[in-house]
Amino acid sequence: MVKELIIEKRYCGPSTSGQGGYVCGLIGSLLEGPAEVTLRVPPPLDRTMTLYLEAGDLCRMMDGDTLVAEARRAAVEVNAPPSPSYAEAQDASKNYFGFTSHPFPECFVCGPARAQGDGMRIFPGPVPGTPMVAAPWIPDASLCNGKGVVRPEFIWAALDCPGAFGAMGDTPRIIVLGKLAVAILKDVRSGERCVVTGWMMEQDGRKNHVGTAIFSESGGLCAKAKATWIELK
Repeated sequence: MVKELIIEKRYCGPSTSGQGGYVCGLIGSLLEGPAEVTLRVPPPLDRTMTLYLEAGDLCRMMDGDTLVAEARRAAVEVNAPPSPSYAEAQDASKNYFGFTSHPFPECFVCGPARAQGDGMRIFPGPVPGTPMVAAPWIPDASLCNGKGVVRPEFIWAALDCPGAFGAMGDTPRIIVLGKLAVAILKDVRSGERCVVTGWMMEQDGRKNHVGTAIFSESGGLCAKAKATWIELK
């Protein structure tokens, strides 16, 4: 199967390229079940690209002759720690260092420069006494299908940025998403109060392996992810 798509500027990470989780979700959600997406180059904005879906097991995003990203079916091997409460996530978010130091304040997911109803405004801050960051999230109706369920590409997007802040801890630096694997376990609905978490799993040189998760307000696990973030030289 072949189809075309355009990543609209609204869905940027840095101002000149697509938000990594959103882009990964566009192609990862074309495969049945959990999937892993590898980003090869920064995804361009407002340009027609081509998706090639091969036998339901592999999807490639091409910008002309340039491979932008590729998705494969894969298990998501990560155990999510228990969620903090919604109130604890609200308190953690108040200490989000992106409010004062953010390399990409226009990011669709975690950018403080994005208005309510435009960006997702997920601002993960440290949870005291734990190695994780957390943020409250109430999905806007614009992120949903006609039945009020958050579309999968936005679940992928929500699972992206908290991993970066989980990896950085209290040391802001520029790291970029290299790989993201996601398993969606249950629907998330418009207006539902959720908690999004991120935590460091392992560091290997410039590679940071992290986990992220989305929980319902009652603590039920809705989705989980494992990502590799790469620190720029």
